[in-house]
Amino acid sequence: MDDDVLLRMRGIVKQFPGVRALDGVDLDVAAGRVHCLLGQNGAGKSTLIKVLAGAHHPDEGRVEWAGKEVRFSSPSSAIHRGIATIYQELDLVPGLSVADNLYLGHEKASAGFVHRGAQGQAARRLLERLGHGEIPVGREVGRLSAAQQQIVSLARALARDARLIVMDEPSAVLAHDEVANLFRVIRDLVAEGVAVVYISHRLEEIRQIGDVVTVLKDGRTVATGLPATTPTQQLVSLMTGRRVEYLFPPRGPAASFGDGLLEVGNLSLKGSFDDVSLSVRPGEIVGIAGLVGAGRSEVLETIYGARRRTAGSVRMDGRPLPAGSVRAAVRAGMGLAPEERKSQALLLGEPVARNLSLASLSAVTRGFPGWIDRRRELGRARTATAELQVRPADVTRAVRTLSGGNQQKVVLARWLLGGTRLLLLDEPTRGVDVGARSEIYAVIRRLADDGMGVLLVSSEVPEVLGLADRVLVMREGRVVHTAPAAELDEHRVLDLVMEGHVR
Repeated sequence: MDDDVLLRMRGIVKQFPGVRALDGVDLDVAAGRVHCLLGQNGAGKSTLIKVLAGAHHPDEGRVEWAGKEVRFSSPSSAIHRGIATIYQELDLVPGLSVADNLYLGHEKASAGFVHRGAQGQAARRLLERLGHGEIPVGREVGRLSAAQQQIVSLARALARDARLIVMDEPSAVLAHDEVANLFRVIRDLVAEGVAVVYISHRLEEIRQIGDVVTVLKDGRTVATGLPATTPTQQLVSLMTGRRVEYLFPPRGPAASFGDGLLEVGNLSLKGSFDDVSLSVRPGEIVGIAGLVGAGRSEVLETIYGARRRTAGSVRMDGRPLPAGSVRAAVRAGMGLAPEERKSQALLLGEPVARNLSLASLSAVTRGFPGWIDRRRELGRARTATAELQVRPADVTRAVRTLSGGNQQKVVLARWLLGGTRLLLLDEPTRGVDVGARSEIYAVIRRLADDGMGVLLVSSEVPEVLGLADRVLVMREGRVVHTAPAAELDEHRVLDLVMEGHVR
């Protein structure tokens, strides 16, 4: 065994009823290296992580840790070996303090009493080691920002003397400067000899933080030991079998757009954005590009009525909509797919069919006091999920069991059933893999081709340019440039959002 290989997995197989989630996965992770794990949703990444974390036991294969064959019988056994997993949905306890979260399950205690002072001091030293001594160790974790919670999760891994840290989509909820700080922390850990398995759908991050790359597809390792500088086109081809230039569907001709639909004039929201004017025509996709904090999401939420505007007007079909009324917006034919689909758009424990009905309950109710016609609800749901190719095609299963891409399709299908004519999309492919993204792009384009207007916000400039017909660039709460997407490129947009002026 190579001296620096800390973890070696060979021929890992894991089968569930009707599904072979892992079908012979190989993975070598070296100490002091960032090993990036790529693959579409359903490729087996989550299952592999759970095998590594001791949450699943492999049906076949061999795991070696520090040169010796091991079997992780439980998550605690993996933790005791020095493996810590930071999941995308952070498993911190919001009501407990930072210090209590760091030492939960292995408290600094004697005679049944927790030594709060010693625990707090140890927690402070860990945070200072990560360059975040400003985080109060006595504050409830639920009151921290997303970036601070991410740091607390890292500190908890160090509190367990982790030698390998698995990070699942750690940058998904972070702003640009927060991602840069996360990368600094990761580099410091790697310099100390800690191994990191890094999972991200953002391929540009792989080049910034990764050393080597492993690609999974259909539960198998299709490539491993690739350098992080591997061209994007090659990585996409390995993951999906498609070339990167075919991920975006072709645009329709501008002459095909209708007249009217949405008109926003001099819209303002105190503390967020000022004097924003825009329009969306039937069949047109309008994209808003800008940095996190530029006011993009707030514009969508204000148009939708979820925030009460301080100035300006919103008109649908020439008719003004009252400020702060979601009900009026929905009745006018507007629908919003928010950035946080799990917490803001979906009832995760409810079946797909019930989630689809939320925007059009009147269509599936009968009599008084409004009983839901279950047969009609299921029929409408099956039609909508078939049209958008939601997988698996079982509308009775809980929506939490679907992949991120299929959950997003459920949100889109809901508004399709609701007769929506204007769709507001906030980060439509956040946490969605490359293959599922192309499917969502195709759905959005097809809805536009059928006459729906779309107003899109995305942090990923290539996504805005590849999908939108027309682009608005925002900086510090103002629109600084508007142009057809075909007249812009990524460098031009980044120059506008960073500098705030046209060259």
